[in-house]
Amino acid sequence: MEIGEKAIDSVLSQAGVDRDQVGAIFFVSVTGVCSPSVDARLVNKMGLNKNIKRNPIFGLGCVAGAAGLARAADYVRAYPDQVAILLSVELCSLTFQREDVTVANLISAGLFGDGAAAVLVAGENTPHAGPRVVASQSFFYPETQRVMGWDVSEKGFNIVLSAGVPQVVSDNLGVNVDSFLAEQGLTRADIGTWIMHTGGPKVLEATAEALSLERSQLAGSWEALRRVGNLSSASVLVVLDEVMKNNRPSHGTHSVLAAMGPGFCAEMLLLEW
Repeated sequence: MEIGEKAIDSVLSQAGVDRDQVGAIFFVSVTGVCSPSVDARLVNKMGLNKNIKRNPIFGLGCVAGAAGLARAADYVRAYPDQVAILLSVELCSLTFQREDVTVANLISAGLFGDGAAAVLVAGENTPHAGPRVVASQSFFYPETQRVMGWDVSEKGFNIVLSAGVPQVVSDNLGVNVDSFLAEQGLTRADIGTWIMHTGGPKVLEATAEALSLERSQLAGSWEALRRVGNLSSASVLVVLDEVMKNNRPSHGTHSVLAAMGPGFCAEMLLLEW
């Protein structure tokens, strides 16, 4: 819980928002289950608003950073006078199976890391300095549940990780982005910054190929992957933090924030700075 508390305190401090001003908390994780959920424990530990609306979300995996951000944006769109917190905590090392020497387990042990991230999402009637969430969309790919996920047994979480993940990205991401942007009257040429889940080297290469991007256009994702590995749902939020702090787009710039994960599925948001 301590890592989650630190993440929330950091984002509240940066925004100048008190703990009791948070109207809702969205907690995402795919590396552990508890009841009451971590968000409830943090309400007690941190003295958060006793009327806070709790939304624990388990099982979305890597896509949950983008999905949670979209759900939090939906919430403050309905309650424009409130702020919501999205908290991601992933402790991937807890899922390591020592006796499992399969390629999938060894790759996941080297690729996935532990980390947490929090994002404050403000309603339209509250002060905010970040980008505006213009729109979001979900995409589900039927009959792809064995591409990525967990097999849960008496030994814990056993990784399901198909070598076909990059191909799923190549086959779908470009088409999905184009249809999403078309609904907003935009094309890829209108996007100034791409905030993409780190995945892994092959996934980022497939992302660049699918979207016809240069490696430099995914520099934030490559840097996050180099620095901390794949943090599952927290990864795309780490990339967002990097963009906001060190490579902030100019006023009026559009960005796409997107992630893919178990299901198999994708979530994407259109941001305007």
